[in-house]
Amino acid sequence: MKQQVIATAREVLEVEAKAVAAMTGALDDSFVAAVELMLGCTTAVLTTGVGKAGHIARKVSATLASTGTPSHYLSPSDAVHGDLGSVRDGDIVLVFSASGETDEILRLVSLLKRLNHRVISITSSAANSLGRSSDVTVKTGKITEACPLGLAPSASTTAMLALGDALALAVMHQRKFTREDFAMFHPAGQLGRKLLRVGDAMTYRKDFDNLPVAADSSTVGDVLRTVSRITRRPGATALVSADGKLSGIFTDGDLRRLLETETHPMSVPIARVMTRNPKRIKADQLASEAMAIMRQYRIDELPVVDADDAPVGMIDVQDLVLLKMLDG
Repeated sequence: MKQQVIATAREVLEVEAKAVAAMTGALDDSFVAAVELMLGCTTAVLTTGVGKAGHIARKVSATLASTGTPSHYLSPSDAVHGDLGSVRDGDIVLVFSASGETDEILRLVSLLKRLNHRVISITSSAANSLGRSSDVTVKTGKITEACPLGLAPSASTTAMLALGDALALAVMHQRKFTREDFAMFHPAGQLGRKLLRVGDAMTYRKDFDNLPVAADSSTVGDVLRTVSRITRRPGATALVSADGKLSGIFTDGDLRRLLETETHPMSVPIARVMTRNPKRIKADQLASEAMAIMRQYRIDELPVVDADDAPVGMIDVQDLVLLKMLDG
């Protein structure tokens, strides 16, 4: 049984791999025209399909949406029962159908054309009913299914998925969509967290009513009174010199140590007990860089400075914990 199972699985993978490889033949003028049509769309690219092709359409729609092209899936059956009203002027519809002869698809395409919507199809032939009705047809050619019975959509849907991804990513490349753009659409994903900027993660952003900052000419008592006025109690205070540049940091740990050693701690000059020339980071740097600094130097707070080295915020280890950047 084991050998038979592996032999069947290997055959399926080989058939599907060949089907995907054959899709390079679909990269012709029609493919380029489809990319140009999608690039010129100022509203959304809708995707649609029936059965297994519908699942492929949903996946390609998600890929488009996450790579800079507004998109959503349109159910063919729901469309002819009222959802056609969700198709706006200027929308393009990307249709997936291996045979190009599915009744629900042909009815929907007929309605779309009547409403002057542009249609791109991914189907086996430009000569089938769907191909003849489309503005642009990306042809897969005849595909042998990997199913042992030759019935269940398998290699054909794999080929359509590959072509759909090729379209979406070619459009993405032409849009000059960047890693930072991708992160904006995936803020909760691992890549989104890796590309998050310090300015988006820090507790304060140029809000000096809430920013824990004091002059380095102050006493410890002055600093504590300054901190007590802000809304959120931080774990550290940034100290600045007369020219407004970051000169030091005073943490809760520094205060505890001071209370253990000084009889009159409130009158001690902050410059005597602050940590001079502390580690710092700029708001446009990656939050992952802040995480690396905090781990390397075992610190819980990191001042955020602008181009002039003036403090504009404070990033706390808890900010990164909430963003799940410290997992593992």
